Amino acid sequence: MKITDITAYPLSYPLPEGKNVALGIGRTVKRDAVLVRVRTAGGLTGWGESHHGRCPGAIAHIVNTTLRQLATGMDASDVVGVWQVIHQMQLASHGMGAGCAMAMSGLDMALWDIRAQAAGWPLYKLLGGRAKGIPAYAGGISLGYQAPEALAEEAEGYVKNGVSAVKLRIGDTVRKDIARIAAVRKRCGEAAAIMTDANARYSIEDARAAVPAFDELDVYWLEEPFSPFDEHAYATARAFGRTAFAAGENHYTRFEFARLLQGGYIRMLQPDLSKVGGITEGLRVAAMGGAQKLSVHPHTSASGVNMAATIHFMAAIDNPGYFEADMAEHNAFRAELTGSPYELRPDGTVWPLEKPGLGLTVDESLLARFPLIEGPGYVK
Repeated sequence: MKITDITAYPLSYPLPEGKNVALGIGRTVKRDAVLVRVRTAGGLTGWGESHHGRCPGAIAHIVNTTLRQLATGMDASDVVGVWQVIHQMQLASHGMGAGCAMAMSGLDMALWDIRAQAAGWPLYKLLGGRAKGIPAYAGGISLGYQAPEALAEEAEGYVKNGVSAVKLRIGDTVRKDIARIAAVRKRCGEAAAIMTDANARYSIEDARAAVPAFDELDVYWLEEPFSPFDEHAYATARAFGRTAFAAGENHYTRFEFARLLQGGYIRMLQPDLSKVGGITEGLRVAAMGGAQKLSVHPHTSASGVNMAATIHFMAAIDNPGYFEADMAEHNAFRAELTGSPYELRPDGTVWPLEKPGLGLTVDESLLARFPLIEGPGYVK
């Protein structure tokens, strides 16, 4: 189980002309991902995913240099030990902060994949869980800024295909946001849960105007109305209405989540296993949330690797919420590289794969088809 090689692959592909989704962080022009492969002396290979951080080459470089040197030669089954070495030597002091957390997340995920393969168990079982269905909502890079009726038609299509909830991209103007939500509510009916994601685009005055309307439209949550660093805005806006606030995809490690929980203004936790520090840290965050009776609704990232890991993770914790199912029309990283990362059943639930580890086979021959494209993936 000795680690013999660690390699990160930064991947990109441009979106087809006319297939760009507009949302609070800009208009998509390409998709990025960073896959991490770990090999052991015993012949096992594990895969993980590091969030690209809108700079996939830089994240991969951290893995391929510093993290490779720190972890090579260690026991792949000593996942917590590897995590602690990287925290001590790189993350905790003078060590790239969030960049390191994203990089180490993919390495940690790959090590858990190896551990479960060695045991011959699917990952959820190794983590102490059982096979169970997790309700899914339509998310990912979809349901963006468009005419209300067109958005409602898109949302209705997802609901008819089996999911019981959708997440709309807001943060345009409050008036347009409300019109879009109202159109989706009218088309999809009262039974569908509607989440919203402002991508940190709201001001306090925007939230003051929007939240009462969201209450009337029965919005399930308002995700990241403000910057993750603006705790004062969150604390102020909690008095504006009943709609729950969700956050966490831009919080790194349990230490940042500790501050988030102390504020008491977040009711839905959204760690991303490719950002927070991997599965090891995700389990810690879930336990912290569980102590406050909060549910965990992880943000999922670009490829099937993170999606598969997330389902295993959710099947192993006692406070899972909704799974974010990437419904983007164009995402070659979702299934083409790996095969389907989970099973979607007619009742709108997703189930973890039953093969050992993550249950995926990464087609390495396809990696060369997605060479790194430098530059931002979102533009104005």
